[in-house]
Amino acid sequence: MATNLAIDQKLLDEALEIGGLRTKKATVSEALREYIQRRKQLKSMELFGTFDFDPTYDYKKERQRKQGG
Repeated sequence: MATNLAIDQKLLDEALEIGGLRTKKATVSEALREYIQRRKQLKSMELFGTFDFDPTYDYKKERQRKQGG
């Protein structure tokens, strides 16, 4: 999908240099991926400490594959 954006040229030039990508499109796409990832991390961090800890939970038991079928 083609989209025309007015992007600050200084920011784009710096992102191209720092990111080492070859095209503006690749640089903007990578920047958007990083932005989305960062926002998801921040949302996850907001949840930190909001869940009750169950001292009886055995994570190793949950990892075991079920035998048979």
